[in-house]
Amino acid sequence: MDRLAGVILSFIFFIPVYVVLIWSYFDPEESLLLGRRWVYQEDPEPSPAAIRYIKVMSLIGIVGLTFVFIFLFIKFI
Repeated sequence: MDRLAGVILSFIFFIPVYVVLIWSYFDPEESLLLGRRWVYQEDPEPSPAAIRYIKVMSLIGIVGLTFVFIFLFIKFI
């Protein structure tokens, strides 16, 4: 039963990370400026390479976390 609780707890902790990664994938301009908007007087425009980088890294994070969760689920159940 302790293993199942660990898997459920890890899934609960993965949910906010998934939300941030999905948000970063669909709105990379906002996620790139998160916490740094106060530095600029006007809205900066990120380069297409930076937007592509955020999207690719978000996608890699989503796929990676999914594999980690599947591994934890298979190992502990």
